[in-house]
Amino acid sequence: MASQQIPQIFSRKHRLAARKRLRHLRARPDAARYVLEDMVDEVEDRLSFTRHGPSRSLVVGDWSGRLRTLIGGDVIGMDIDTLDLEQPFPQGDFDFIAVLGLLDTVNDLPGALVHIRNALSEGGMAIASFIGAGSLPMLRQIMLAADGDRPAARIHPMVDVRAGAQLLQRAGWADPVVDSHAIRVSYDSLQRLIEDLRAQGLGNVLASRAPGMGKAGLARAEAKFAELAGEDGRVTETFEIVTLTGRRPKARF
Repeated sequence: MASQQIPQIFSRKHRLAARKRLRHLRARPDAARYVLEDMVDEVEDRLSFTRHGPSRSLVVGDWSGRLRTLIGGDVIGMDIDTLDLEQPFPQGDFDFIAVLGLLDTVNDLPGALVHIRNALSEGGMAIASFIGAGSLPMLRQIMLAADGDRPAARIHPMVDVRAGAQLLQRAGWADPVVDSHAIRVSYDSLQRLIEDLRAQGLGNVLASRAPGMGKAGLARAEAKFAELAGEDGRVTETFEIVTLTGRRPKARF
């Protein structure tokens, strides 16, 4: 029987390009980093709550380097240019793994969760955070208005809490916990919203790129932004952060 083909919704090439652009943009003094900072804070709180003091950890996707310092001990930091989340990890036996802001754009999410589980030692804990369903409702409306009668795929499909729980069970994580919370950010221009997404590696990495919207489309987008703005001329956007927590089951004898 032939193996099931995984749909290629996302492009690894586009993901790497987005990370390269992130590294360039984050050098700016006003570069946005609030999504990652929130994820780091969330991981720190969960480790403190569970009293899980890891001695050997893997942190993937923390381009700030802050989580490595907070965890302490033997910590390896990696990103998608050195670790393919959809392949078995080259190293294992970690008692803690954190993956930040990356799992929402992998083609084989169940497989990635299995690889994370397998890279843990027995009883080891993993935490993965990413933006989920419910994110960017304002931008979705703006892009639909920009495209008019021919809407294009400009924002990728996202995972919600229910799907996250099902995925953890499917991947064999023990003690699975899935929850979410929202970050709300106010913008005075559409340009600033787009800049913040790019500076945090949250741009479009779909395998099939939508056509450019052109001057007319951009004008419609700007008009929709103005329509959605409050009396202060600002639009408040929402980022839903989904966090998956679980462990590698201990062997039963």
